[in-house]
Amino acid sequence: MICPRLRWPILAAALCLTMLTSGCATQTPVRPALQEKFGSDETFSRLMAAPPAQSCEAARRALLSQGYILVTTTPDLIDAKKSFQPAPESQLEMMIRVVCLPETPADQLSLVFVTAIQDSYALKKSNTSASVGLGGIGSVSLPFSSSSDALVKVGSETISSDKFYDSFFDLVRRYLVDDAPKAE
Repeated sequence: MICPRLRWPILAAALCLTMLTSGCATQTPVRPALQEKFGSDETFSRLMAAPPAQSCEAARRALLSQGYILVTTTPDLIDAKKSFQPAPESQLEMMIRVVCLPETPADQLSLVFVTAIQDSYALKKSNTSASVGLGGIGSVSLPFSSSSDALVKVGSETISSDKFYDSFFDLVRRYLVDDAPKAE
């Protein structure tokens, strides 16, 4: 038999424990949403009426015209990046990769693939303190008002906006037309 004084606290504890465990049992585990769908849409690629080297040159010029810094350039590959600061304590970095491949054996058509990744950074502050070891007494931690700031990556996303890629490929086509050999 349970002492009457202990009965209510035990019942309250059992009720809390039951509520906590039943809440956990009804929750389903969080799974990452699979967003990848392979299809024939042309968000990330376009067919260009130029050899791969000429298509990549037009893409290089398009990126340079928009303020991108070229990281890697070869005749068939370009990596470029650009930084944005939308707020005082955040930063975005856009990384674009362009790959130009031949579509026909004569290399007169090329398939241009583009992928843009946007990384998000936030300013994180951390306070610092100092520890001083005193012989015989031990160590003493002394807080002081210094703090260090660091940009920490908080997110990364592949851009999938059709409008973004359409505008990029339109600009590449403009540079292809501008660079086309003139008939005399």
